[in-house]
This record gives sequence, structure tokens and C-alpha cells, in this order.
Amino acid sequence: MPLPPGRGGGPAALVRLQAPPCGQPPHPPPPTWQHGGVTAATHSTLFPQVPDSADAVLDGLDPEQRAVATALHGPVCVLAGAGTGKTRAITHRIAYGVRAGILQPSSVLAVTFTNRAAGEMRGRLRQLGASGVQARTFHSAALRQLQYFWPKAVGGGLPRIVDRKIQIVADAAAACRIRLDRGELRDVTAEIEWSKVTQTVPADYAAAAAKAAREAPRDPAEIAQIYATYEDLKRDRAVIDFEDVLLLTVGILQDRHDIAEAVRAQYQHFVVDEYQDVSPLQQRLLDLWLGERDSLCVVGDASQTIYSFTGATPDHLLDFRTRHPGATVVKLVRDYRSSPQVVHLANGLLAQARGRAAEHRLELISQREPGPEPVYTEYTDEPAEAEGAARRIRDLLASGVPAAEIAILFRTNSQSEIYEQALADAGVPYQLRGAERFFDRPEVRKAGVALRGAARFGGNDALLDDVVDLPSQVRAVLSGEGWTNRPPAGSGAVRERWESLAALANLAQDFAAAKPDATLGDLVAELDERASAQHAPTVQGVTLASLHSSKGLEWDVVFLVGVAEGMMPITYAKTDEQIEEERRLLYVGVTRARQHLSVSWALSRSPGGRPNRRPSRFLDGLRPGSVTTTGRVRAGAAGGIERGFGGSATSPAPRRTSRVPARCRVCGRTLSDAGEMKLMRCEDCPSDMDEGLYERLREWRAVQAQRSGQPAFCVFTDKTLMAIAEAVPDDEGDLARIPGVGVRKLNRYGADVLTICAGQEVETGAEGD
Repeated sequence: MPLPPGRGGGPAALVRLQAPPCGQPPHPPPPTWQHGGVTAATHSTLFPQVPDSADAVLDGLDPEQRAVATALHGPVCVLAGAGTGKTRAITHRIAYGVRAGILQPSSVLAVTFTNRAAGEMRGRLRQLGASGVQARTFHSAALRQLQYFWPKAVGGGLPRIVDRKIQIVADAAAACRIRLDRGELRDVTAEIEWSKVTQTVPADYAAAAAKAAREAPRDPAEIAQIYATYEDLKRDRAVIDFEDVLLLTVGILQDRHDIAEAVRAQYQHFVVDEYQDVSPLQQRLLDLWLGERDSLCVVGDASQTIYSFTGATPDHLLDFRTRHPGATVVKLVRDYRSSPQVVHLANGLLAQARGRAAEHRLELISQREPGPEPVYTEYTDEPAEAEGAARRIRDLLASGVPAAEIAILFRTNSQSEIYEQALADAGVPYQLRGAERFFDRPEVRKAGVALRGAARFGGNDALLDDVVDLPSQVRAVLSGEGWTNRPPAGSGAVRERWESLAALANLAQDFAAAKPDATLGDLVAELDERASAQHAPTVQGVTLASLHSSKGLEWDVVFLVGVAEGMMPITYAKTDEQIEEERRLLYVGVTRARQHLSVSWALSRSPGGRPNRRPSRFLDGLRPGSVTTTGRVRAGAAGGIERGFGGSATSPAPRRTSRVPARCRVCGRTLSDAGEMKLMRCEDCPSDMDEGLYERLREWRAVQAQRSGQPAFCVFTDKTLMAIAEAVPDDEGDLARIPGVGVRKLNRYGADVLTICAGQEVETGAEGD
């Protein structure tokens, strides 16, 4: 019995007009990989010409991508590092199979995890002339089958799917006489969802949660009781939830062999993207779709497993060759997204990783021209960190970098408010992704109402009887909304809610310090002004996003902020497995950057606070002036074609990080700021810079930037020019020793710079080649 036809569709891929790498003139790429013309693995054009043959589908693929595209028989496992073109490889694989007549479009089911990814896949397949292939999420594919076969398997119509299960969870808790606040309600709901995708029944919840080292928001016995009652209420009300779609589909396929055979007759070839994120329930459904067949292609990267708290596990990816001994395995390690400098940092992060996923990590090899080194910046406090990022972004915008190509990534959504405010103060448009605006959050709105009421009628509020100063008044009001002096244990909604309220308490503290005579009414007015300013609609803007919500995205410029102990890794990451997932989360953040990457942290939360924070342990041995503390690093796996780092012009050897702390040559203080390390002195220490030389270098740089069509800092940063003007190098050896002057820039600009340092004029029309 054939399944109903799919609707298809999906947005066309967007054009991204990308400037040539810094210091490089624009030039059209040759058409084929063999001639250096691999098109960017993560980009596509809006209206590409449909290939005129099956062989033409393979044009422009690199050797490993081509190996994926032509491996059309038996099980195939594609281990694809960040930015290596995995979606490109698997869509070309499907398209090649269809165009060559090996695969029938209607017999292929490609599954992924988000509607956006499924839509992108459908769009790419249409562009390659392979319309008719089904590309769906696990849930949409299962729901389609469930709707079609329910009348035959069960009878009647499919029960209604509840949009939000949280109300039924609340009713279940009430029936169990267990009081849950809003945050606990969200967290208990999340525990029920985790239990279902890991196929854990209520009676087994406590043992399973303990084995998985989950921080239960309530007593596990209470959660199990609520879970069981929740299932009873759904049955009584004849409704199902999102997870039931998978569970019921699995149940029907297990119990009704005739239906299972009908599905298998329809779908004979399967492709699974982001396979490292598959849950046990999704794997069970995939096994039932396959039956005894092995026409399966999976794609994933264990180093990007960051959703284990939802039930995802990389074990299915890592065990694929054990389950399918004859599988074809292709490793994609050519990174087309990020510069060698960004890739070097990403490789360094994983080189220190431990655990099973780390044993299978991939060593990426950048295919892009060299770019600037990552910038590491230490700030005295969080407001200074936010203001520093905003200033640098404002400069980038002024130099011509589009706002949409800049992102600020943080660990938790609660960190967004301070960056929202800093960008608003700097007049920089922004947009939030994967998080509510701070002042739109329910707990913030409710707290605002409480503060407004206290400002009007505080004389009649018993909470304010014994407090006199503004911060104490605010803390007293917020205590009625659930704020406490100490953060709650664990993660999830309760912690996020507390962090939102704590941000308001901290804001009151800072406001009172700036305006000692301010009243509660003044603070309420300040909150209203901030909310109004941050709600201004923006079409294009700098992206603010959590690291989790940044997965699958990329920008030219990325600011990774708050990379300090306690936030990265997060305080509630206790076990080795949890710590390693935090490392992978930072790796995902690093690999979002194409060209420019900034990593920063603050020594204290607020101005004047105790500077007791330290940079994240994950940066040890990677940032300048630090040493490795995690033991010996391990090499990663090479690509499908063995290729090392030696001697290749396009794959420079990774730099050896210094194990000797950099110190100021004037006062001897240890340096951690990348700009100060270029100067080898503190920003405030006396400079012996030749001011005239510095200005001549700046004038020369402006000419070079105009010629190359790039921002000035792509030629040399201000700090590098200052370092040159202080050192006044006599030859290429002296110039090469200055941080920020790499081999490419030495070859391109060295002669000009040395000419200027010698007090001579650069010849008009010289381009430094």
C-alpha cells in the first residue's frame, strides 16, 4: 500500500555574497574540484543551473564528498566535521542516485532533526534535479505514517495532538497533590519528555535518572508519580503528545507486520542527518523502517553531540561499524567554512578532550586562506566585557562588515540582557535567536509588575518594612517572586528563572551605585526605558544566541563571551561526561566563525567586585600565556584520503602554542589580552613608539585596504601597526617575529612595511605582491 504523496516544497537557499579573504583580490573560482574549484561547502546560490546529467551532479565535489555521493549500496557512515559540507555530500549522493536511475525518488526517505534543515535539504535536491524525494524530520515522517495507518491499525481517527503538554502535567501534579511553581512545572515536563524518548516507563524513572546523573527538579518518586498520572489523564482525554507520535508509530510497526511491510515497500533507501543526535526511540523507529535491509546512509559528528540532556546519544553513530561490519566509512575533514586560525583552535579544543567521543574526533584541515588569529580578551567585569564587544562591533560595522554577519554567542539565555543593553547603548541593531528578549520573559514581566506596585504602594507592603536602601527593596520584592540569595541546584527552567531575577537584582545594585539617591520609582522608570529601547524592531542586526541555538549556523565574525570557569563549563556540570559535553559545546561555538573569532571572559560579575574568576579550563594551552593542564593531547582521525599537515601551502602546520607566560616588557605583569601580547606590554605602560612611523603605516594601510576592497584591519590591526612602530624592524626576520605578521602577510606586505620603516617612500602603484 503506497503512502500518500508528500507535499514537498521548502525555501530556496539564500545567496550569500562573500568578500574575498583579507588581503586577497577577488577572482572567479574554476569550475571543478580538480582545478581548485570546490564551491563553499556550506553555501549555495539562489538559482543554480540544474546539472544536465548524473555525472554533472558530481562536478565540484572533493574526493571524499565524491566518495559519499557514489557509495549507493549497503550501509554507509559519513563522519563529517564542522564545515566540511556534509549536507552537500548527502544531497549530491541522493541526487546522483536518482539521476543515474539507481534510486527511485519516491523510495528515498531522508530524515533530520529540524524543519529548517529538512526544508534546506528539499531545496537543494530540487536544485540538483531530484524532486520527489521525501526529506522530513523524524516526527513529521512518523506522524504522516501514523495518520495514514491509524484507521486500519486501531480504527477511527487519530487522537488530537496536544500543542502544549504543560497544562496536563499541571493537572497531573494537582491530582497527586504536589505543588509545582512555573519553573518546576517546565522542568518536570522536560523530565517526562526525556523519559519517553529514552523509552523509560514511570516505574523505572528514578533508577534511570540516577544512572544518567540527571539533576531531578523534584524528588524522583514524585516525578514518577506525576508521570504516571499524566499518562492516565491523556488516555482519559483521548489526546496524545509529541513523543507519542514516535511511540505509537513504533508500536504499530512492531505489532502489525503487514503495515510494517507496506512502509518498507514504499521506502527502501534511508538517509539520516545529524545521526549523533538520535535518541533510543528514534533509533528504534529507524530499525523498524529498515527491517532486514541495510540501504542506510548516516551522517554525523560525535564531537558535536550537545543535546544529551534531551536523550540524544552518539553511541549509535560510534557503534555503526559494529552493527554493520561491512559498512563504507567516509571521513570528511576538509573545512570550507573557517580560516586555518579558527580551525587550529577548534582542533586544539578537541585534542584535550577525553571520553569515547574524543577517541573518534576528526582533525579538520582548513581549505580557506589564512585569516587573523583568534583574539582573547580579559575584562575586569561583565559590563566591561559587554561594552567592549559592543565597541568592537560598532567599529566592524563602520568598516563595512554587515550586521547580519556578526554574532555574540553565550552559554545561557540569562546572559543576553547585558549584551542587549550594551548593543542598544552603542546604537547597534540586534536580533535574538532561540531566546526571548529579556524583558519579554514571563518572570521578568511579573517582577516588573511587582516592582511597579511596590513603588506605588510600598508604604503598605510588609516586605519593605525593614529595608531602606534601593537594592534591599528590590531583593525583598523579588523574594516574593522566587528569588533567593543562593541559586537553585541543577539546570533548566528553575535555574533560568532565578538567573533572570538575579539579573534584575544586580541591575538594581548597579543603578543604586550610579545614582545613590534613586528611588524604587526611578528604577521602575529605568526598566521601562530599557524595555522600550530594546523592543525597537530590527530587520538586520547582530545575532545574539545561546551556544545551543547556534548549531547549524555560521557568521563571518563571532564573539564567544563569558568563557570563564562556572559558565564554561557551567557550574552544574559535575561528571566527566557533562564536562566533556561542555567542551563540545564550546567547540560548536568556535566552529561557527568563518574568519574572525573573539573569545572573552570577565574577572568579576560587577564593577568593583572581587576578581576571583579565571578563564575556562578549556582554553588552557590554547590562549597565549597559558599551559595545558589536561595531560597529553591526542591526534584526531584523518580524512578518507590520508593527508597530513606537512608542506602543503593550503594546509599550514598548526602553530606550537607557547608554554611560557607572556609578560610585559615594561612592568613584568603577565599578559592575557591578545592586543597587549602583540605589543608585549600593558596598554597603560609607557610606549616608545615612533608616532610618525605609526601614522605613515596607517596611511599606507588605508591605501592597501581600498585596493583589496577589505576593511583596514584585514591588512594589519592597529595593535600590529603599533608593535611595528615600536620595534622598527630592519629586515624580514625582525618583522616576522612581530605577532600578527604571518607568512602570507610577510610575503604580501613585508617589502612595503620595511621600506616605510626605513624612512623611504613606497613606490606608487605597488601592491605588495
